Amino acid sequence: MTDISFDGQVAIVTGAGGGLGRTYALELARRGAAVVVNDLGGTVAGVGDDSSAAQRVVDEVRAAGGEAVPSYDSVSTPEGGAAIVGAALDSFGRVDVVINNAGILRDRTFAKLEWADLDAVLDVHLKGAFYVSQPAFRAMKEGGYGRFVFTASNAGVFGNFGQANYGAAKSGLVGLSNVLAIEGAKSGIASNVIMPVARTRMTEEILGPLAGALDPDQVTPMVVFLASRACELTHEVFSAAGGRYSRVFTGLTRGWYAGDRPASAEDVADHLGEIEDRDGYIVPTSVADELQQLLPLLRRSGAVSTS
Repeated sequence: MTDISFDGQVAIVTGAGGGLGRTYALELARRGAAVVVNDLGGTVAGVGDDSSAAQRVVDEVRAAGGEAVPSYDSVSTPEGGAAIVGAALDSFGRVDVVINNAGILRDRTFAKLEWADLDAVLDVHLKGAFYVSQPAFRAMKEGGYGRFVFTASNAGVFGNFGQANYGAAKSGLVGLSNVLAIEGAKSGIASNVIMPVARTRMTEEILGPLAGALDPDQVTPMVVFLASRACELTHEVFSAAGGRYSRVFTGLTRGWYAGDRPASAEDVADHLGEIEDRDGYIVPTSVADELQQLLPLLRRSGAVSTS
């Protein structure tokens, strides 16, 4: 395969002042992209601000001969999201790539979760991705091209103790990406999700002894590929952990069809084996895919006309 280049492209990386985001920004710049390095510079819990985090990464990019500008705006407001995209348009005239990476942690068991901690995590992870992505999506539609990479988590897709707020936000990002993949297809816009497992200031305590084997640089190749023109995939989710790269997907089994009579709860219990049987499952890419699987059953039963 020819080398993947970002010459002439402009990338926005949120939460790029350290950890994973920093590695993305540096590698995109090394490959020719002009990068907006966004980071509010707050604590892991999202408290405070410090412009030095983003500026340090910008300085690294420039020292290596690349182009970058800092953005100190918070993703957690519509105004902040618009300003981040505005920095790309004002400085470089376009937006080709958005990597939604900004995040915070406020872990609590569900019984002890306070609403302020729920709001803060949703504002940064989920709403923040909305606030940055919508103005970028509009700019990409005008340009006829774009790549989104949303950062989900195994804690969201698979679940993790003490992370109800974080998990819900991360799962929401999968849904957002899926919709952008569908709505952006005719405009050359692809949207995918990364579930990184890596040592960062947010994860060191959670990962414990595994942290040493999970370098952030091991996630970067997958993210850079997903952000590139070489990636023709869209509407997908990938895990990157310790040098292993895997696809994660939601499947739909063939299930059990009750026919033209109303099913009872007892019927469901009696047919759980068929409902859960994974043989012949599909991986839907839209609501239409499930309906297409259901339609032949409805036609055979006479519930829907075959004409």
